[in-house]
Parts: sequence; structure tokens; C-alpha cells
Amino acid sequence: MDTSDSTTEPGEQAPTEDPARRRGRRWAMDTRPLRRPAYRRLWASTTVTAVGSQLTAVAVPQQIYDITGSSAWVGAASLAGLVPLVVFALWGGAVADAMDRRKLLLITNTGIAVTSLLFWLQAVTGLESVAALMLLLALQQAFWGLNAPARSASIARLVPEEELPAANALGSTVMQTGQVVGPLLAGVLIPVIGLPELYLVDALALCVTVWAVHRLPPLPPLSGAGTRRAGLREVVAGFRYIAGHTILLLSFLADIVAMVLGMPRALFPELAAQTYAPYGEGLALGLLFAAIPIGAVLGGLFSGTFSRARRHGWMVIGAVVVWGAAIAGAGLSGSLWLAAAFLAVAGVADMVSMVFRGAILLSAATDEMRGRMQGVFTVVVAGGPRLADVLHGTAGSAFGPRAAVAGGGLLVVVVMLALAFAVPALRRYRV
Repeated sequence: MDTSDSTTEPGEQAPTEDPARRRGRRWAMDTRPLRRPAYRRLWASTTVTAVGSQLTAVAVPQQIYDITGSSAWVGAASLAGLVPLVVFALWGGAVADAMDRRKLLLITNTGIAVTSLLFWLQAVTGLESVAALMLLLALQQAFWGLNAPARSASIARLVPEEELPAANALGSTVMQTGQVVGPLLAGVLIPVIGLPELYLVDALALCVTVWAVHRLPPLPPLSGAGTRRAGLREVVAGFRYIAGHTILLLSFLADIVAMVLGMPRALFPELAAQTYAPYGEGLALGLLFAAIPIGAVLGGLFSGTFSRARRHGWMVIGAVVVWGAAIAGAGLSGSLWLAAAFLAVAGVADMVSMVFRGAILLSAATDEMRGRMQGVFTVVVAGGPRLADVLHGTAGSAFGPRAAVAGGGLLVVVVMLALAFAVPALRRYRV
């Protein structure tokens, strides 16, 4: 397909751009991919999904707690959603490499919308069954696991390679914005319209997503159409492909180092209740949880400062090191506001890391493997913070929450620098 972004007719001289405006564009978000109608439709569908998924992410735990009065059941529901997400993300990557990705997106987005409709149905009928909620949550996460690899792998077919960081920044920004806006919107809407209607709002919004995906161009496999399968052998082949391509392996390891060693969210409740109690436990808890996604959103809004960089490997290394240093700073801070500022800086670094790790996965892998790479990416992103919850919870009990947060951040810096200098492939990688 033609991905030219030129808007000048043949023989017509392009208008001269104001230098001040051009300098401002270097700082502001790089929106060049939005000039391309196909990517714009995919991005619009992502925007709706980002907010809608957070509505359900708040509504389901709230409903389970209302039924049981137990946080343990809320935690069990989270596990019920994780397992199908991991399984179907890995399989979904293989499926995305074997069939038309637009068709797969249509099927899975429709499945997510129908699941939201079923959430509404069980709520409006007063079923009050935790088993039904957990089953629907597992079904929804299975559809999401199938959807995410196809969605991410499609980007490289819709924009040219030099715009991949900008496209990833646009997508990551709306996802992070959804994590801030979605829960706030759910908190406002639940007392006003109730849980059943919140599910219905999500289901109706997802119809917009299905429509936007329907208008995408066909995205069939570039080679071997109709000859590929999507079974266990193909999933294993994806892992072999990662093992044989050092730059891809390092991009996954960078995220694992950052998230497993340096994501301290499991310690936020204890920090809010003890270290930052004088500020008000509710304020402290909300600020600690919100700071990282707010920083990520700010990083996305000013992504023009980094999205045109060509040394993608160094950008990942630098971002992970800054993430670790900022997390360590947050752990050492006795002031809530200073800790939140450090966490916001970590959020900016996380955005930079996401942008360039995503660009590496899309540019360094062949199209026939991109779905499987994105499937593994989805599992790493979903699983890393959950492993971090276990690690930091244990370390916090042993050494205290602030020491655990600071120590985890310092470990990120040390391990990432050691990895970068021991294996030069990431340092040398550039577009």
C-alpha cells in the first residue's frame, strides 16, 4: 500500500513552514502516522479500547467485592484473567502470523464486545455469581490475548519503518491515558448509573472499535498464505526465533529487568499507610498509583523529543537505566510529593522504553514472525509486574518498603548496564 504522506500536488511548491512552529513540533508528539487513514483507524479503535477496558477492570473487582466482601476473591479473579491471557497471547501470536490480521481483529474485537454485553446481562439480571464473573473475565482476557498480538503486528504494515517509534508512542500514550481516565470515569459513573450500565457503556463503545477495524485494509500474510498452521509447533518456533536473534532477546530482557526488579506497586499500600501516612493514606495511595501512568502520558505528549531517534538500542538502555534510578529515588524519598515526582520520571522513562522496544520488535522481526513476537511481548508486559508484586512484597517484608523500592531500582541500573556492556548487540542497534 502507498504510505506516502505528501500532500503536495505534482509540480506544486510546498509551502514554507514557520521555523518556530517547526521547533515546537520537535518537542510535541510526533503525529505523522495519523496522516495515514489506515493507521488512524487502528489508533482510534485502540483509544476506545483503552478507556473501555479500564471501565471493566474497575467494575469486575467492585462487583466481586460487593458479592463476597472479600479481597481474596478479588485477587483470585485477577489470576483467573491472567492464565487465559498468557495462553491465548502466545497462541494468538501464531494465529496472527497465519491469517489475515484484519479478520482476526474483527473476530476478537467482536468477542470482547459480546463479553461486555454478557457482563451487563449478568449484572442487570442480579445473578450475583462469582463463578460466572470469573468465567466471563477469563473469556474476555482470552479474546484480548488473541487480539493484542495482531493489533501490534499490524502497525508495521500501516506505517513506514521510520515512523514506527512515533506510531508506538501514539498507541502507548492512549493506553496509558486509559489507565488514568478509565478508572476515574468508572469511579464517577458507578454511583450515578450503576454497575450494569457501566458494562453496557463499554459494550456500546466497543462497537465503534469493530467499525474502525472493519474499515482497515486486508492484512493477509505476505508469504505462504494458506500454508501455515497456528499450533504448538509454531509457538515454539517463535521462541526459537527469539533465541536466534540477539537483539529481540535483549529487548525482552530489558523489559523483564525493568519490570521484575523495579516495579514496586505491591508496596504502595504499605508506603501509603506508614511512610506517607501524615499526608493522608487515601491521597498517598492514589498519588503513588497514578504517578507512573501520568508520567508516561506526559512522555507521550512530548514524544517529538525522542521518537525520531535512530539509535533505538541506546534509547532502550538509557530509558531502563533512568527508570531504575528514578525508582531508587522514589524509595529514598521521605516526601510524598518528591516520591511521586520520581515515579512520574520513571513513567516517562517507561514510555520511552515501550516506544523503542516496540519499534525494535516490529523492525527487526520479519512480518511472518511479528505476531508471535507481539504475543511474547504481551505475556512479558502482563507477567513481569505480577512477578514483581511477589518479589517486592517479599523484599518489603524482609527489609522494609523503602529499602525494597530503592534496592530494586538500583538493581535495575546495575543489571541493565552489565547486560548492555556484556552483549553489544543492543548498543549497536539502530534503524
